[in-house]
Amino acid sequence: MFDFSRSTLISYALILPIILLALSIHETAHGYIANKLGDPTAKSLGRLTLNPIKHIDIFGFLCMMLFHFGWAKPVPINVRYFKNPRRGMALTAAAGPVSNILLAFVFAALLRLEIFVVSALTVSVTVFNMICVLNYILYMGVLLNINLAVFNLIPIPPFDGSRIAHVFLPQKLYFRIMKYEQYIMIAILLLLWFVPFFSGLISTATNGLADLVLSGVGLSIKTEAGQTMNLMIYHLFGSLFA
Repeated sequence: MFDFSRSTLISYALILPIILLALSIHETAHGYIANKLGDPTAKSLGRLTLNPIKHIDIFGFLCMMLFHFGWAKPVPINVRYFKNPRRGMALTAAAGPVSNILLAFVFAALLRLEIFVVSALTVSVTVFNMICVLNYILYMGVLLNINLAVFNLIPIPPFDGSRIAHVFLPQKLYFRIMKYEQYIMIAILLLLWFVPFFSGLISTATNGLADLVLSGVGLSIKTEAGQTMNLMIYHLFGSLFA
């Protein structure tokens, strides 16, 4: 089930900083918006930081490394500080996925810039290999951030999507569902691991949004830049990961 070949271990090492950044940005965004809306809880607990140690949930981190979907330690939110608790909770919840989508755009823009610069240069094989590594890191920066955003937008507890859906649900129904969030979380993980149809739905949403982000900076597979990106990643796996 798990692949610990040389190429896989190298890829884990390359995506490690991206995952730490994505998880930290996600949780910090929750705390930042909550603080702006009047809830100082995250700030008082030292959670308004990009230090990953403050945010990492070990199991969620391992899932992110192995399966490219996961979670961090939730930032505590006290809705009693919000003038409008439902609206405040929805905005705070949306901040995490939105921050990851914005970060995906940053990685995509850097990837587009890198391909533009490299296409005008003549470099040695060694330098080209290093550029391909950077290309892979930036590309995975797009995919992993989109994965994290889509996974957290599932409108079922305990994901951020359920907090957003709270705006549209009757209060009693929402809190009745929330009582079972731990069991629902386990059920979702089991569905992702053992039911291809469910994981396929998540993959379709993830790939669609990732394609939209990449196309937004001119990296559609139909463009020359997009084809160059794919060729460089193919070269990387055919040489460094051989």
